[in-house]
Amino acid sequence: MSHFVNDIKREFSKSENALVKIILTNTAVFLVLLLAKIILTLSQASGIYAWILQQVQLPADLSVLAFKPWTIITYFFAHEDIFHILFNMLFLYWFGRLIDEYLGAKRVVALYLLGGIAGGLVYIVIYNLLPFFQNSIQGSGMLGASAAAFSVAVGAATLLPNYTFNLIFLGPIRIKFIALFYIILSLAQTIGPNAGGNLAHLGGALVGFIFVKMLQNGTDLGTPIYSLMNFWSNLFRKKPTMRVTYRQKEVHRATNVYAETTSSASVEMPNQGEIDHILDKISKSGYESLTKEEKQKLFKASQQK
Repeated sequence: MSHFVNDIKREFSKSENALVKIILTNTAVFLVLLLAKIILTLSQASGIYAWILQQVQLPADLSVLAFKPWTIITYFFAHEDIFHILFNMLFLYWFGRLIDEYLGAKRVVALYLLGGIAGGLVYIVIYNLLPFFQNSIQGSGMLGASAAAFSVAVGAATLLPNYTFNLIFLGPIRIKFIALFYIILSLAQTIGPNAGGNLAHLGGALVGFIFVKMLQNGTDLGTPIYSLMNFWSNLFRKKPTMRVTYRQKEVHRATNVYAETTSSASVEMPNQGEIDHILDKISKSGYESLTKEEKQKLFKASQQK
């Protein structure tokens, strides 16, 4: 068991693996909620579990939300149903891997957070504005990373619309059609029993599309997220150790130097020869054959006006 915990800690500590960190965080929260539900139900204290759940789910009622503003973030890291989290994490992994390879790890985080927040805001606004939902506001709450995962998925489909996934029984399908199918499905279910969740899906999908389109035009909506990430990492970064050496009444101080590298390090704008080489490689072997640097160069080239 200790080896398993250490493996998880080691995986989580990898600075480059933002996508895995998001999935592990969702999984950890799910397991905590699951254990709490089992223990408290067997202890005949299910009311305590209901209270715990209310602290992480996003309420539709504005008077309740006013006392729980953190739920606009916590709701998209929490799940109750095992199939719900399984589908969301698989969906997130398949599409998030493409964003990571072409745009860098930090943009996976930005799409996930912005999509989750936007999905939550759409849910709250529509439930409080449309008469259709007025009778169901009280007691309504939302859990799950679907809106955040939709943001990443639609972002990937906007960036690489013709990228192909090989699906079991269906064969190769371009990801733009996969994303479109789920958008239509969510739209059709906006008056069903999970209307709130499907409205949030559409909010997340819209953010994914706008994020990538604006990025291609040179505007990065994730800049505030990156600043917050840098502040957070610097807050907990270990300070350089200091050595004091005495020699002939002189004091010499030396500090360790820490080199910081990120997967989203700036990539130089490719010249026409490099672009032609990358396009030839795609035509011969497909997108999958490109290295991460080549994929990021291809995206840089697409931003040229």
